Amino acid sequence: MTSKTVRSTPPDNPTPQQQAMPKVNKVTVEDITASLKAGFHDFLAHPFMSGFFGLFYAVFGILFVWCLVWLGKIWMIIPAIVAFPLVGPFAAAGLYEMSRRAQRGESFGWSEILTVVADQRNREMGWMAFVTLFIFWVWIYQVRLLLAIILQDASFSDFDGFLNTVFFTPEGWTFLLVGTCIGALISAALFSVTVIAMPMLLDRETNFVSAMTTSVRVVTENPVVMLAWATIISVTMLLSLVPAFLGLIVTLPVLGHTTWHLYQRAVSPTEG
Repeated sequence: MTSKTVRSTPPDNPTPQQQAMPKVNKVTVEDITASLKAGFHDFLAHPFMSGFFGLFYAVFGILFVWCLVWLGKIWMIIPAIVAFPLVGPFAAAGLYEMSRRAQRGESFGWSEILTVVADQRNREMGWMAFVTLFIFWVWIYQVRLLLAIILQDASFSDFDGFLNTVFFTPEGWTFLLVGTCIGALISAALFSVTVIAMPMLLDRETNFVSAMTTSVRVVTENPVVMLAWATIISVTMLLSLVPAFLGLIVTLPVLGHTTWHLYQRAVSPTEG
């Protein structure tokens, strides 16, 4: 008998090795505190440049509300203002880059930061912008749907009329209760997929699905701490809207820098 040696041959088109998912760390309240301190430090180190991104965000908010008034979309003002902080993480890309370079001890100026921000349109950050705006649109649509179902007979000729209907009628209270519950779910979903994904996409060569997955893992593995962080962001941002959005000039940069440092603590660095 003759024996034959059977040799395995590699496939013609081998499957590329999948990119390993980053390791998610345990996050504590001390991490949030330390990140906030680092965020304040980054802001104070470059207050004018950091404040520019906050000012841009505030001006955009003012123009957005003015357009709603001009178009007669009075009913959209409150839900738009409440949802406005949800798109904050995308607006903070330049702040993440500032914190990253400062952490590495690199010097930088306007051209370096703005170039990085502009380059994000050619990277996965553009897809994250689409996800953010899509969820923002879902938020606005569900408000419009609830208005049609619950406040179907109400008419809003001006902003005061809208406030009176919403806050001083039984139908308005029902609208607020149901809308708040649905809005909380939408906000939680958007926070979960973006809080870590945004700085991660700027920091690493990865796709937006992996970034969103990692962000969700950070939230689900640290639910209490990340809920506390979400509450801090929401309360701070909403209070910043009261003085004609101008509080965002300071709060957005501080929260943006802080988010970068929290991301660094929540996700282990890549190997190699």
